[in-house]
Amino acid sequence: MIRRTRPVAGAVALLAALTAGIAFPAGAAAGEPTGQDAPKVDLVLDVSGSMRARDIDGQSRMAAAKQAFNEVLDATPEEVQLGIRTLGADYAGDDRKEGCKDTAQLYPVGPLDRTEAKTAVATLAPTGWTPIGPALLQAADDLDGGDGSKRIVLISDGEDTCAPLDPCEVAREIAAKGIGLTIDTLGLVPNAKLSRQLSCIAEATGGTYTSIEHQDELTDRVNELVDRAAEPVVTPVATEGAGSCDKAPVLRSGLYTDREEFGQQRWYRVELLAGQELRASVSVAADRAVRPDHGVLMRAVTVHGREIVRGEATGSGRTDVASTGLRYPKPEIDDDDDSGKPAAETVCLGVTTSFSADAGVKTTPGLPLELTVDVVDGPDDAADVASFGLGRGWWLLGTLIVTGFLAGLVWGWLSRWRVAVWRTN
Repeated sequence: MIRRTRPVAGAVALLAALTAGIAFPAGAAAGEPTGQDAPKVDLVLDVSGSMRARDIDGQSRMAAAKQAFNEVLDATPEEVQLGIRTLGADYAGDDRKEGCKDTAQLYPVGPLDRTEAKTAVATLAPTGWTPIGPALLQAADDLDGGDGSKRIVLISDGEDTCAPLDPCEVAREIAAKGIGLTIDTLGLVPNAKLSRQLSCIAEATGGTYTSIEHQDELTDRVNELVDRAAEPVVTPVATEGAGSCDKAPVLRSGLYTDREEFGQQRWYRVELLAGQELRASVSVAADRAVRPDHGVLMRAVTVHGREIVRGEATGSGRTDVASTGLRYPKPEIDDDDDSGKPAAETVCLGVTTSFSADAGVKTTPGLPLELTVDVVDGPDDAADVASFGLGRGWWLLGTLIVTGFLAGLVWGWLSRWRVAVWRTN
C-alpha cells in the first residue's frame, strides 16, 4: 500500500522516533544508554585579547568567565568527567600561523579536582588570537573513547581568526565521525556575524547556541549544560547505508545515524517475521545553507524491488529538519497454508532526499540523517495489509457513519414534523 503523508506527518514520525525506544528489547537494542562510561564535558574558553573588554556587568569578559567557571566547578556532578581547554591563551605575537596553533588543554578531561581546576583558571589572562576551528578539533580528541555522552561547551566573544579552516566545516566533520559528540556554543556580547558562526557550529552537531550579556547568565547556562551531560541519553549507533539493497547493512530495533549527500539514496535492510510490524522513521537535518524547497522520501520495498509502503514529506525551508515515517505489518501465516512460503521477510528501507544548495556550499560530508527502526508484535488483524493504517479505527469509522445516518433520519423527521405543525397552526 502506498501512503502519501502531508508535512504534518513529519512531526508524527519524529514523535514516533522519540517514543519508539520503549519497545526496544532489553539489552539488545542499538542505541540504548549503557551507563558503562562516565559522561565527559570539555569547556573550551576563548582567552583572546578581546576578552579584556569591560562590558559584562562592569567587569571584563575574562573576569566574568573566571567567576562563572569557579561556580560551575563547585556545582559539577561527581559522575561528570570535566576538562578545560583554552584558545588564544599563550601566543601574543602577530604571526598568524603561530596564533592559529594557540590552543591547549588547561585541565585534562577526567575526575574533577576542584581546587586544582580553579587554580589553573586563575592563571588565565587575555592574550592572542581566536583559533576556534583548531580548538574544536583538539577538543574532540580530548573526549575520544568510551560510549558515554560527550559534550563541548564553547565560550567565545569573537569570530574565528584562522580561516580558511571554517569552524562550521570542522563541526560537520566532527559530527560525521558518528561519535555522539554535541557542541553547545555561548557568545559573550555577540554581534550578528558571531551569532551566525556560533549557531552554525552548534546546529552541525545538534547542540544549542546562547547569547550571553550578564555574568549570572553565563554561570546558569554552563551549569545547565554540564548537568545535561549527566542525564541518561540514547546515543545513535553509526551505520553506513549502501547504494543498493543487496549490499545494505541489516539493522535491528534501535536508533542509527548516517550521512547522506545531496540527491543520494541510501539503503538499509530489516528482517521481519510473520506477525511482526515494522515501524521506521527518518529525520534529515540541514546543517548548512540549502535551497528552500526540499523533501525526504522513505520507502519499504521487497528484495525484488516491489514497493510495499512509503512515507514522504516536503519542506519550505522554515525548519532545518525534514522527517517522515512508515509502518508495515507482516501478516501471520494461516495454519492451513501449505504453500511453503517463508515466514521471514527481508524488507529494504530506502531513504532519498531532494535537498539542493547554491554553488559554493560544500556537499561533503553529507547531511546528518537519523533513522529509527522498531520491530514489534503486529496488530491482531494484520492480514489486510491495505487497511492497517487505520487499524481498529475502522470500527470507529463505521460507528461514525451509522451515527451520522441515524442522526440524519431523526433530523429529517423532526424537520418534517415542525413544518407540519407550522402549517396546521
